[in-house]
Amino acid sequence: MSEYHIPVLLAESVSALITNPDGTYADATFGGGGHTAAVLSRLSGDGRVIAFDRDIDAIKGALKDPRLTLVHNNFRFIENYATLLSRSTSEELAERRGIIGGSAPSNEVDAVGHAVFDGVLADLGVSSHQFDTAERGFSFRFEDSPLDMRMNQGAKLNAAEVVNTYPEADLERILKLYGEVDGARNMARLIADARSTRELRTTGDLDQAIARMLPRGAEHKVLAKVYQALRIEVNQEMRSLEKFLDGACRSLKPGGRLVVITYHSLEDRMVKNFIKAGNVEGIVKEDLYGRVQAPLEAVNRKPILPSEEEIAGNTRARSAKLRIAQRRTEE
Repeated sequence: MSEYHIPVLLAESVSALITNPDGTYADATFGGGGHTAAVLSRLSGDGRVIAFDRDIDAIKGALKDPRLTLVHNNFRFIENYATLLSRSTSEELAERRGIIGGSAPSNEVDAVGHAVFDGVLADLGVSSHQFDTAERGFSFRFEDSPLDMRMNQGAKLNAAEVVNTYPEADLERILKLYGEVDGARNMARLIADARSTRELRTTGDLDQAIARMLPRGAEHKVLAKVYQALRIEVNQEMRSLEKFLDGACRSLKPGGRLVVITYHSLEDRMVKNFIKAGNVEGIVKEDLYGRVQAPLEAVNRKPILPSEEEIAGNTRARSAKLRIAQRRTEE
C-alpha cells in the first residue's frame, strides 16, 4: 500500500470525514489505499467504503475488505454511482462488493434518492507511484521517459499528442492557464519550433526544446509548472474536478462531510469557491432575505496544513491544503 502512494494529512482528513461509524463513505481517489484503510479501521462491520480510481495500477494492488467496493472509473462520475447504489437492493449491493469496471451508469439521475454518502474524501493530484514510475512520464526526473502522463492508461490523449499536435495558441493557453508559466507564448513557440524538425517523444525531448527558458539553478521550478500544465490537460483534471464537486455535493446526505486535499492554487481555488458559493467560479447567490444559496458550509475557515514533521518525511505534502465542508441540513 505504502509503495504505491504515501497519503498526506491522513489523520486530519479521516478524523474530519467520519461522523457515523455505521455509515457509507466514498474515497474518490483511492491511490494506494492509505486513506481508505484508515477510514475502514474506524468503521463498524456495517460501515462501507466506495473507492474510485481511474488508474488500473491502483486497482490491481487494492486491499481486500468485504466492506470495500472499488470503482475503476473517474471520480467525476460519483453521482452516477451514488444513484446506482440508492436504487439497489441489499442483495444487489452485496454482489457489488468487489470491483466495478467499465462505463459509468447512465447520466440520467433522479432528482431525489441518491444522497447516499455520509462523507466523501478526495486527495487530488498525482500519486507517489505515478511520479516515481519512469514509464508513466509524469516526472522530469527521468529524461528518457515517454511523454505519457495519462492517469487512465486506457485513455487516448497523452502528453506527446498535446505537444506535437496542438496549435501553438492552444499550447500557450495550457501553459498559462494550468501551469501559470511566465512567458507562456515564447515557450509555446519553442515547442512548436522543435517539433517542426522532429517529433517530441520523451521527457528529455521536451526539456531540451524549452531549455533556453529554464533559469540556471532553478530549472526544476519551471519544469514543474510545464509538466503540471500538460498533465492537467491530458487528464482533463479541472473539468473532472468541477463535475466531481457538483456530483459529490448532491450525493452527500444532509450533514455529510466533504473533505478535499489540494496541491496547487488552481484546484484549491475551485474547491474553496465551491464550498463558499456552490460553484467553482465563486459567484455567490442570495435569496430574498440575503441568505447565501450554497449547499455546503465550511467546517474550517482556513485550510489545514501539514506539519513540518510530515513535510520533512513526504515532500509532496509541502503544498497540500485540507478543506472540510458539510452538507447543509436545511437549504
